[in-house]
Amino acid sequence: LERAAKSAKSRSLKLGIEPCNRYETHLINRGIDAARIIERVGAENIFIHLDTYHMHIEEESFASGFEAAAPYLGYVHVSEANRGVPGRGMLNWTACMKAIADIGYQGAITLEMLVYDKRGHGLSDIGGGVRSIDDHVDDLLGLIDHFGFDKVVLYGLSVGGLIAQRLYTRHPKCVEALILSDTAHKIGTAESWNTRIATVERDGIEVIADGIMKVWFTPDFHAARAAELAGCRNMLTRQALPCYVGTCMAVRDADLTDAARRIAVPTLCIVGDQDGSTPPDLVRSLAGLIPGARFEVIRDAGHIPCIEQPEALVSLIRDFVALLPEGKPAHG
Repeated sequence: LERAAKSAKSRSLKLGIEPCNRYETHLINRGIDAARIIERVGAENIFIHLDTYHMHIEEESFASGFEAAAPYLGYVHVSEANRGVPGRGMLNWTACMKAIADIGYQGAITLEMLVYDKRGHGLSDIGGGVRSIDDHVDDLLGLIDHFGFDKVVLYGLSVGGLIAQRLYTRHPKCVEALILSDTAHKIGTAESWNTRIATVERDGIEVIADGIMKVWFTPDFHAARAAELAGCRNMLTRQALPCYVGTCMAVRDADLTDAARRIAVPTLCIVGDQDGSTPPDLVRSLAGLIPGARFEVIRDAGHIPCIEQPEALVSLIRDFVALLPEGKPAHG
């Protein structure tokens, strides 16, 4: 750990130690365990990351756990005793928040969320390929089943929004709420998708990459955040061509217009004001189809607000989730 801390420091990085419960490790279970190790190492760039789920198993109380970790505390995850939404389980949140306030902690307090790479995207394999939105839905349902989630709050961006809508259509009882970002009930036309498919099959994804970046990101992002733009472009061009084509076909064939009218859970529709892929009027039309849906526009953002304006997006999501009706624990 000392060597790791030195290496991290040379790169201006910090290391976080998260005490985990005895069923996951026997090395560091409590805040005091992490504090003692940091004191032994003597490195200034190591901090403690406490998680209320692990704390409720290992600590005598929130007060003692936070007090022991206080000198090195740099990050807090809040999660219920059942790993659900805070306030929908057995944890004493009044005691937890008081303990945090008593030590004067001013750092980040976050909720954990489950994110994944779609089939053929990021680090996920292609598997049997993609032929329809239902292939992606099957993957997500398998993930939900694997983690044993009964109810979920689904966030879907772009194609992910189509996946979220379709999953609700197939299994409405497992969805507590929907957050649909920069997506629609029907995206593009058969002609536009067939043209794109023919182009990339002939010339590769590289030839359309610059055009996609223009509709995904604002001019300001292009001008001021060139390195991030290059990274996003690389993620687009380096995905497997068969999966990209399959996903284009899936989006081409997806029409959830009628299904959107039957959505009966709280829904938040979000769009960047400069989204050139799913423009604000298109996302507004989706919100108009869903009974009681809320529609919000994020300023100075294109198709991917989570990259361009993450703080604004998180604020909208946090406020939306806070207003969900009390019920069974749900996972994000």
